[in-house]
Amino acid sequence: MKLSEIVQPDRIAVPLPSPDKQTAVFGLADLLLKHTEITDGDALKQAIWARETTRTTGIGHGIAIPHGKCAGVGRLYMAIGRCETPVDFASIDGKPVELIILLASPVDQTGPHIQALAKVSRLLTDADFRDRVKAVETPTDLYDMIVAQETAQAAV
Repeated sequence: MKLSEIVQPDRIAVPLPSPDKQTAVFGLADLLLKHTEITDGDALKQAIWARETTRTTGIGHGIAIPHGKCAGVGRLYMAIGRCETPVDFASIDGKPVELIILLASPVDQTGPHIQALAKVSRLLTDADFRDRVKAVETPTDLYDMIVAQETAQAAV
């Protein structure tokens, strides 16, 4: 699986309106609802928010990876947002979040969900890549960066 297969430029918000955590997360969920075949937006938002209120998805380095599983999601999808203003996610390093990567998946497909989380983590281990992503100006530029980084990592 490639991340570039589960996200498309129309599911990337640069900048993402981000007056608070819930607005930012639900904004990305709305992008998925608009550009995918997800059929139950309320269930998706409820699943993501229930997970977020249980334990923060702010993983540090200005990144959060909120995620949820629910009925109405037929396959794994991803949306990405570069926040208009940094958002407090109660991240593990105490720093505000600038980049949010949202994953939505079916209830019965744990494997792809875990694979995607691992691939996102691997992609973002490169500090230079993280910095370039946080400075990107358009959804297409961000998508192209993901494709290029996946290609470079595959060659190693």
